[in-house]
Amino acid sequence: MAKEQIQALNALDVAKTQWYHFTAIIITGMGFFTDAYDLFCISLVTKLLGRIYYHVDGAAKPGILPPNVAAAVNGVAFCGTLSGQLFFGWLGDKMGRKKVYGITLMLMIICSIGSGLSFGHSAKSVMATLCFFRFWLGFGIGGDYPLSATIMSEYSNTKTRGAFIAAVFAMQGFGILAGGIFAIIISVAFQNRFDAPPYEVDPVGSTVAQADYIWRIIVMVGALPAALTYYWRMKMPETARYTALVAKNTEKAAADMSKVLQIEIQAEPKKEETEAKSFGLFSKEFLGRHGLHLLGTATTWFLLDIAFYSQNLFQKDIFSAIGWIPPAKTMNAIEEVYRIARAQTLIALCSTVPGYWFTVALIDKIGRFAIQLMGFFFMTVFMFALAIPYEHWTKKDNRIGFVVMYSLTFFFANFGPNATTFVVPAEIFPARFRSTCHGISSAAGKLGAIVGAFGFLYLAQNQDKSKADAGYPAGIGVKNALIVLGVVNILGFFFTFLVPEAKGRSLEDISGENDDYVATREESEQ
Repeated sequence: MAKEQIQALNALDVAKTQWYHFTAIIITGMGFFTDAYDLFCISLVTKLLGRIYYHVDGAAKPGILPPNVAAAVNGVAFCGTLSGQLFFGWLGDKMGRKKVYGITLMLMIICSIGSGLSFGHSAKSVMATLCFFRFWLGFGIGGDYPLSATIMSEYSNTKTRGAFIAAVFAMQGFGILAGGIFAIIISVAFQNRFDAPPYEVDPVGSTVAQADYIWRIIVMVGALPAALTYYWRMKMPETARYTALVAKNTEKAAADMSKVLQIEIQAEPKKEETEAKSFGLFSKEFLGRHGLHLLGTATTWFLLDIAFYSQNLFQKDIFSAIGWIPPAKTMNAIEEVYRIARAQTLIALCSTVPGYWFTVALIDKIGRFAIQLMGFFFMTVFMFALAIPYEHWTKKDNRIGFVVMYSLTFFFANFGPNATTFVVPAEIFPARFRSTCHGISSAAGKLGAIVGAFGFLYLAQNQDKSKADAGYPAGIGVKNALIVLGVVNILGFFFTFLVPEAKGRSLEDISGENDDYVATREESEQ
């Protein structure tokens, strides 16, 4: 049954796809492009940081970051992101989406530049400064998750809302791709200008002094796309759903959306404006209506990110194991950056980017629920297919098969739960909790990323301590680590059943706000 709805919101729901939808995708999506670039570019340069700052004279292999430093450099941005998701998610519901949106972008710009300018006379002080800026960079990135998703959700029409929110998230794929391509360009330029012998020929000379500029340039460039979209973010009006349903100003919502949609929208008469039934976050009423939904969105994102981020962070080691990246001692420092960047770019090009856009194309046709179930199912299948005959894949003749299977797990992560876990929390909760609940769900995801990033640095180490990386204890090996990830994906499959389908329904219908609005109006008229 069709429910009575505020006119400005109804106009958004039934609006045809038009230019403002695409400008909103670009403005919100460029934040995600920057997020992905900043979060993943560090994995391109961790080996280089080890060579520059932790070289040991007389060692058979180049220097690597000690375990605690590697965990901090890789994981500290995730800790910042988790904090930012919770804080800015809550703030977006209190102050409005637009007011908070510029703060997150400014943080990202300042801290990207700060990361590249990390200073100090010792390795310890450089790493400490880098970690400081990457924490606050993560804090800004964290705010982008709930705010971008909520803004795009609240601007979209009912018919193509899933595709629009997924398109914002899909900009991550281009961010990862851009990171790899830019690292290739920089490393080739430096290699041509400052050629050096491999480590086994000249351990000191293999890392030229100018290599220190490479990682700084790579991490600083993340500020550029964020800076380019700052002006346009500030020009976007507040979303009509926040203005009408949270700030209770239906006249301003109608005026704002009249400008955006370029049609005349009548404001609701003052006498008919009524307070919707009010209940607090985590109240008995909220838990009864949305408790299981929040559990479902948080657990599925947590489980997905354990698998997704552990793969991203130890993929360079997998590439080494299968021969795409030769042993470190046979390369100089700059060549190693080039090889790692090339491998990451190929994976992004073949599986990461296409997976996201398959979701964009099909999410409003087959639904979020089906895509998420299918994604978890195939991720499980391909993880076990990699893990069980792992020795078979490491043989030289089977390396391409391994890369294809590995790419397919990424493809079904992105044409699956990596996209849908971002979309659904922006649709199923009431407007006054939407940003907060998305922040809670995405923070659960980043907790999973921390488990993946920190845990798998140790877990994927060789079972023979003598073959493990320097400074690490013996782990369970890559094979067993992949089996653990397969089990994590099975759990994700079952927790998906807690999440409702939002395809083709208005935000107020899904969240129950239409029912509350009609009920309170009827009570006020009696």
